[in-house]
Amino acid sequence: MGEDATSPTRAPLEGIRVLDLTRVLSGPFCSMMLGDMGAEVIKVEPPKGDPVREQGAMPNGFSWYFAAFNRNKKSMVLDLYSDAGKEVLARLIRDADVMVDNFRPGVLARMGFDEARLKELNPRLVTANINGFGGSGPYVDRPAFDFIAQAMSGLMSVNGAEGEDPMRSAQPITDLVAGLYCAFGIVSALRARDLNGEGQHVESAMVNGAISMMAYLASEFLATGNLPERTGNSHPLVAPYGLFKTSDGEIAVAPSNDTILTRFLDTVGVGHLMEDPRYDTNEKRFARRNELQALLDAEISKESQDVWIDRLNKAGVPCGRVLNLAEAFSDPQVQAQKMVIDVEQPGYGPIRMLGFPVKLNRTPCEVRRPAPDLGADTESVLQQSGFTAEEIDALEKEGVVAAGLLQKRKETGG
Repeated sequence: MGEDATSPTRAPLEGIRVLDLTRVLSGPFCSMMLGDMGAEVIKVEPPKGDPVREQGAMPNGFSWYFAAFNRNKKSMVLDLYSDAGKEVLARLIRDADVMVDNFRPGVLARMGFDEARLKELNPRLVTANINGFGGSGPYVDRPAFDFIAQAMSGLMSVNGAEGEDPMRSAQPITDLVAGLYCAFGIVSALRARDLNGEGQHVESAMVNGAISMMAYLASEFLATGNLPERTGNSHPLVAPYGLFKTSDGEIAVAPSNDTILTRFLDTVGVGHLMEDPRYDTNEKRFARRNELQALLDAEISKESQDVWIDRLNKAGVPCGRVLNLAEAFSDPQVQAQKMVIDVEQPGYGPIRMLGFPVKLNRTPCEVRRPAPDLGADTESVLQQSGFTAEEIDALEKEGVVAAGLLQKRKETGG
């Protein structure tokens, strides 16, 4: 299934065909990762396309937001609200390895694609759904967006400073985490299929994903019953830790254990504090964290950011500046890691987007194709699944698939 193998070293997911029924962010992020790993991803869009095609900055008329999450995909237009469109999807399912959607739970079943039907069409199919709250429970039918998931997962309750309002994460973190977990679940289900011969259903929920990322905040609450305080840039368990004032700005320092803390204090010139009865345990330091912060700021402010970053890193103390996006993207380390790449978008010029965070030394991720124009691959995808030219013409006349195919064939004599 999927595209033919042409490379002597095959990409990890080469030969895997993914039907991508998702839109906006969490689902496209998931399917993009599968495409980056070599899967053939067929983005099935409604006649008006994914709404993100019209969102964000659009230099030369093409959404960079859309381009950033839809590289390495094909696009076909299919009206899934029509009976004929559902029949087309059924035929596509027979040839697919994975089908992923981010509809509310139960939507596909109401469209006629419940578990029994899908198993009948393709028992090896891995299905995946990304949703807000999970596939069961009292909130299963509620609409969900990142902001709501951040609010209801507890994430906002621990962000921000003491005495201030709860704070959302600026990036749509619950969308991204849900997409990441879904991609992980899909590749796990594909491996299970290799072992057991059958597909299965994968589910990833935004709230569940955010809760799973609560780390030590969750474990401390579950152990003690005490709600975590909002500590801003300070660590909720360790002190000193956070932003410290130099002569020309702040630096972030993370002395997360006594060994690193000793290096930090010695480098600053106040190593004796580790023996001071006011600060000789983390519990004492945490209780006096504001006092300790002021003491350290007084010493650190005597030198510049550059001086301290050099000294502390040489001493093995994790530290760095707080960079804005312009500074981060131009940082030599980020550039060396190729975390910003240029992709040529035919007809629109180069588009800058984020690179690949996972590095595989033998089968690295690559951009094999830019984000697709709406419906650009409708005809080829249908032909690949056995549709004849006559069938495609009929579907176009009914408005089930993208317009323009008939006219294109007339112009080319096809």
